[in-house]
Amino acid sequence: MYIHDLKNAEGEKQSKKRLGRGIGSGVGKTSGKGHKGQNARSGGGVRPGFEGGQNPLYRRIPIKGFSNAKFKKVYSTVNVSALNVFEKDTEVDALKLLDAGILSKIEKDGVKILGNGELTVALKVKANKFTAQAKEKILAQGGSVEEV
Repeated sequence: MYIHDLKNAEGEKQSKKRLGRGIGSGVGKTSGKGHKGQNARSGGGVRPGFEGGQNPLYRRIPIKGFSNAKFKKVYSTVNVSALNVFEKDTEVDALKLLDAGILSKIEKDGVKILGNGELTVALKVKANKFTAQAKEKILAQGGSVEEV
């Protein structure tokens, strides 16, 4: 097979509708826009949800409830097992985690250390939050935990 043998799949290419090219084309004269009115004009038409001046549906429905989503705490999470890449007695903080490639970005509320996996080195870990299991594992190896 050569590049000049390649062809589009059946029905993949559809030619552009050529407007205003005579009565036989099916879209001649008014070009599918009908006669006069707002939609026939250039730049005409109404925005989505517009109901001709009637109070639209999105304004008729009452606002109900409350969402706490905008107050939610968002942390970048790191498992204890990921900290094994550091050497003994290293001071590990958010920037060190970024440099090591463990984190791709630091979320707005900082870093949270989770207790998944095993830790094999003693480290001085500084983070915004720790789970109880993570604290336990870091301290068991002779490391230290500091909440920033």
